[in-house]
Amino acid sequence: MKTIQAIKRLSIRAYLAERGLHPTKDNPRYGLYLSPLRKEHTPSFKVDYAQNLWYDFGLGAGGSIIDLVMRLERCDFAQALRLLGSGERTPMVVPVPSSDLPTVPAFRMLSDIPLRHPALAGYLSSRGIIPDMALGHCREVHYAVGGRNYFAVGFRNDAGGWELRSERFKGCVSPKHITTIDNRSDAVVAFEGFMDFLSYLSMKPDEWPHIDVAVLNSVVHLSKAIPFLEWHATIHAFFDNDNAGRKTTADLKRLCPNSTVIDRSHLYREHKDLNEYWQTKLSRPHIVPKRKRGMKM
Repeated sequence: MKTIQAIKRLSIRAYLAERGLHPTKDNPRYGLYLSPLRKEHTPSFKVDYAQNLWYDFGLGAGGSIIDLVMRLERCDFAQALRLLGSGERTPMVVPVPSSDLPTVPAFRMLSDIPLRHPALAGYLSSRGIIPDMALGHCREVHYAVGGRNYFAVGFRNDAGGWELRSERFKGCVSPKHITTIDNRSDAVVAFEGFMDFLSYLSMKPDEWPHIDVAVLNSVVHLSKAIPFLEWHATIHAFFDNDNAGRKTTADLKRLCPNSTVIDRSHLYREHKDLNEYWQTKLSRPHIVPKRKRGMKM
């Protein structure tokens, strides 16, 4: 884990660029951006490259990269340090536009319909997901950016926000939150992201709907899931094989002392996450995806 001072030296400019945000006005000393913290049409978010600090003139607030992550991810100081220190990168939260904006906003939700577009079915298949398995949990979300229309696989959270995925896009619509599914089971499976959840369903379809589910949609939201997780006798944790995932599993055991927490990451120890493991398994010539094929619990 990096020190706090080392984390503060991480480039804000590079951090924003990883999320597809680039300055509308740029020079060697600073860049002006459309604020990632609110909807606006005139750039008023300044990043000082020399000092590696940001300031949002519309909010009257600014600070280091840690302060920025706390606002973007809606997390506390310790969670921001963990995200930046572990190198984990979460998708940018796209603010839902206000209805009283006088002009067309940069991002606009159009509709969500049953998942049916062949391109999205192809994308899911490329990730090892049986499209039929996604139908009951995902929607086809249509949205507009800058006057152009797009669509993606949408996975809704408990607060009404969306995780969006397609072959060329990874993002989300606020509010950012967890997703829980209550099937009145005394066991629950917990995942970092919904692609891991869909991978699990593709591997073990016969278990559905006999087990409860919690998808964090980012490990920083573990605390939001504890009230749901802690009343289960058994928690199967399918978190990523990285420092953040291991830390989340350890935190889960500490926060749910009355539950038996089983770390399932050893089942895909040579892979980053469950979805990567499943894709690799399906790519082997002798492996044919069948509805009853999967890992043993």
